[in-house]
Amino acid sequence: MKKRIRPGFTPFQAQRVARAFREAGADFLFIGKSGAILLGFPAITQDLDLFVPKSPENAQRIIRAMRRLGFRLGREITKAIVTGQDFVQIKSGPFDLDLIHAPDGIPSYEVAKARCIKYRGYPIASLKDIIASKRASNREKDLIDLPLLEEFRREYDKLHSPRLRTAVEKALGKPGPAAKKKPRSD
Repeated sequence: MKKRIRPGFTPFQAQRVARAFREAGADFLFIGKSGAILLGFPAITQDLDLFVPKSPENAQRIIRAMRRLGFRLGREITKAIVTGQDFVQIKSGPFDLDLIHAPDGIPSYEVAKARCIKYRGYPIASLKDIIASKRASNREKDLIDLPLLEEFRREYDKLHSPRLRTAVEKALGKPGPAAKKKPRSD
């Protein structure tokens, strides 16, 4: 019997997952290298990683969404999702997907969600959280990626940080660049 070659992660997979999870009302964040790739990190990975909260209600929504995507979830996998097992690796679908309920280096789902990046409709863990998780996991393959991820984060922050008000703008009481100008009613 031939071994089936699994496709690596593609943005199309993320699009399908985001749509199915939203339609099911499931709460989630893209995390790991796949999350960084969605933000433009130039790399490849074999699977899609999702950070999900430990919640029986959310677990049922996740299961519904995954079945809609074509994943075959047996009893063991279903139980692992419902009970919030820290790491659930799923290879019984159209692509490999990891559900992570407690990634190393991140205090909680709520903290990660509060500082996540919304990019093109994707809820993505912040690059700082992705890096913290990879550093805390202490896996060789993650440690190899860290210097490149750190450099990518610095460049990403430069491109996406709002411009700060200058000292002159502050002294003159002028609003910063992010403030909306009110239309004049002359």
